[in-house]
Amino acid sequence: MTSNYRHITVLLDEAVEGLAARASGCYLDGTFGRGGHSRLILERLGPDGRLLGFDKDPLAIATGNALAAEDGRFVVVQRSFAELADELAQRDLAGKVSGILLDLGVSSPQLDDAQRGFSFMHDGPLDMRMNPDAGVSAAQFIASAGEEEIARVFKEYGEERFARRMARAVVLRRVEQPFERTADLAQVLTVANPAWEKGKNPATRAFQGLRIYINNELGDLESGLNAALESLEVGGRLVVISFHSLEDRIVKLFMRKHAKGEADKLPRDLPIIPKAFEPRLKLIGKPVFASEAELQANPRSRSAVMRIAEKVR
Repeated sequence: MTSNYRHITVLLDEAVEGLAARASGCYLDGTFGRGGHSRLILERLGPDGRLLGFDKDPLAIATGNALAAEDGRFVVVQRSFAELADELAQRDLAGKVSGILLDLGVSSPQLDDAQRGFSFMHDGPLDMRMNPDAGVSAAQFIASAGEEEIARVFKEYGEERFARRMARAVVLRRVEQPFERTADLAQVLTVANPAWEKGKNPATRAFQGLRIYINNELGDLESGLNAALESLEVGGRLVVISFHSLEDRIVKLFMRKHAKGEADKLPRDLPIIPKAFEPRLKLIGKPVFASEAELQANPRSRSAVMRIAEKVR
């Protein structure tokens, strides 16, 4: 099982440079996708280097297995990166990882393949699951959730201003006919949206909210960041690429929190700061954005922001 859909890896060189890969290091690509970042990491590793890839998507896993057959330094597992602590513990790698890369969100092959049901631009089954063999599909959620819950998903995860109005339209229409196709849902959402944003499809935010909710993307991110911090060795790097403000806010606050430490919780006159309150991360550089050349070659990179931190304790 393979995919012919083209994928352009965002911030490819910048992300791998951010990992500061050592030839003999052990690295983790938490979102393997079609392996763009992983292949470049492997180029930087020597014979003793190791790379472990994670992905939920069975098509990504098929690509990963093919790469693993070519390169014995690489292994891929079909799991969310939120579960990386458990996987590393099983492999006796807890606290021994030299670098972790998380390239968040949905991949181009997932968006471009209408059968995956992610896109309002291509009509297909209303699914949206990164692993179509697990969990509840978008169609099942839309069919069973209450109006308040649908509105909450549109607003909280899609940042949609007209979430209530759009949820109401969905609930009224599903009484007549259930939603089974992406184009059908997109049409209802479009009509219910009273103020279209210039250059943006009226269904964009609601679809984003649904996708994030269906795949528990923000919950996985929070769990994955905490697991990554514990899994890195001292001096190991954490590199995260986000594609919308909700993701980036979580990453930014997480890195800032652990770079600041918790000394402010102690009495001001305490002569020595206990180690447990010292910073655990050091921020590396400023946020990185796609270059003008990359933006021209791949417009989907326009919303990407990359943050890098290094474990110090």
